[in-house]
Amino acid sequence: AGEAQARFGHSVKGLLSEKVTGCGTDVIALTKQVLKGSRSAELLGQAARNMVLQEDAILHSEDSLRKMSIITTHLQYQQEAIQKNVEQSSNLQDQLRHLLK
Repeated sequence: AGEAQARFGHSVKGLLSEKVTGCGTDVIALTKQVLKGSRSAELLGQAARNMVLQEDAILHSEDSLRKMSIITTHLQYQQEAIQKNVEQSSNLQDQLRHLLK
C-alpha cells in the first residue's frame, strides 16, 4: 500500500509538474502576444502621425502649385506684351527707314 501511495504521489507530482510547465508556456505566449499588441498600437500611432505629416506636405505642395500657376499666367501675359512691343518696334523701324529715304 505504501508503495502504491508513493507511485501515486510520484504520478501526481509529474502531472503537477507538467501542468506548471504548460501554464508557464501559456504565460510566456500571452506575454509575447500582449507585447506584440502593444507594438502594433505603437506602430499604428506612428503611422497616423506620419500620415498627418504627409497630409500637411501635400497641402503645402498644392498651395505651391497654385502659386506657380498664377506666376506662369503672369509670365505669359508679360511675354505677350513683350511680343507686341517687339512687333510695334519692328513696325516703327520700318516707318523710320521709309521716312529717312
